[in-house]
Amino acid sequence: MAQSQNTAGLAGVTAGKTAICTVGKEGVGLTYRGYAIDDLARRAEFEEVAYLLLYGELPTRSQLEDYKRRLAARRGLPQGVKTALEVLPADTHPMDVMRTGASVLGTIEQENDPAAQQHDVADRLLAAFPSMLLYWYHFTHSGDRIEVETDDDRIGAHFLHLLHGVRPDEESIKAMSTSLILYAEHEFNASTFTARVITATLSDFYSAVVGAIGALRGPLHGGANEKAMALIESFSDPDDAEAGLRRMLANKEKIMGFGHRVYKTGDPRNPIIKAWSEQLAGDDPERRNLYAISERLEQVMQDEKGMFPNADFYHATAYNFLGIPTELFTPIFVISRLTGWGAHIFEQRADNRLIRPSADYIGPDTREFVPIDARG
Repeated sequence: MAQSQNTAGLAGVTAGKTAICTVGKEGVGLTYRGYAIDDLARRAEFEEVAYLLLYGELPTRSQLEDYKRRLAARRGLPQGVKTALEVLPADTHPMDVMRTGASVLGTIEQENDPAAQQHDVADRLLAAFPSMLLYWYHFTHSGDRIEVETDDDRIGAHFLHLLHGVRPDEESIKAMSTSLILYAEHEFNASTFTARVITATLSDFYSAVVGAIGALRGPLHGGANEKAMALIESFSDPDDAEAGLRRMLANKEKIMGFGHRVYKTGDPRNPIIKAWSEQLAGDDPERRNLYAISERLEQVMQDEKGMFPNADFYHATAYNFLGIPTELFTPIFVISRLTGWGAHIFEQRADNRLIRPSADYIGPDTREFVPIDARG
């Protein structure tokens, strides 16, 4: 590992090579396999980006249509997975639902030959994650055992259809697709690095994904959009938001959804999802108020702390305007990021070496063992 002077939290440490993504590279910004994020978000569907990440190149039209058909055919859940989801309590953290669903599926549809199976496993999880989440959600909240297979050709449409029970409109589908693109990949972040560490031990694909979900569950990695929504909804109007935020800053409270470990001047994903949040707000008074509160919070954070909103902040209101319950925000991250995790699992397997860093010891010097009866 190459390193800089301050390596706390592995800051500045180069832990490997990747051909998948650039994050914060000067003059480049965020790219997936060489394609700029704003270009992909504006011009591609999520399934195109998933194919790009997992298969290395953008698909042709026929490849994309075939890929959509393959994913649609893999949305069903084995009875064993449904049974496991049904016994989880209604107050289970939804990220634990995703972790459990992936683990159970991995015992039923095992990956025994990674070289031959890994792409099929990635596609299977990508197709099944919305089904797992929303089967559990409806069963535990209303007792309904929903049919998880729809004829929607896009994952975002499938998710919204399962959630609301009706086919979503095109605007909602495009907004969801854009969100999934923005969250799909982000280089050696905590969950992706976790997946690569697990993969480097020659463990299976499911284990790497389960570990990654565990890392993403932590509030310093995933969950900022949920915290941001709770903050936004706690204020009645923009003036109330400004006063409340200033009090929070004076009390040195942590404000989620602002700043980034890598980006120093702005998150390139933010203006894209902010535009979608404003568009989805439309003319609805309640939505316009929430959007206005968000903008005021952004302004105060910039004025007082010099901090910019990251990708999570305006995702909060965008998801809210799509009718998505706040507790399901972070699991959507899993659905999207599975494509990035998968790409990194493939890359690690292709040129593998066990990841085993060293540590600077700061404990006591060598000591003589003291028999138990002689210890104070």
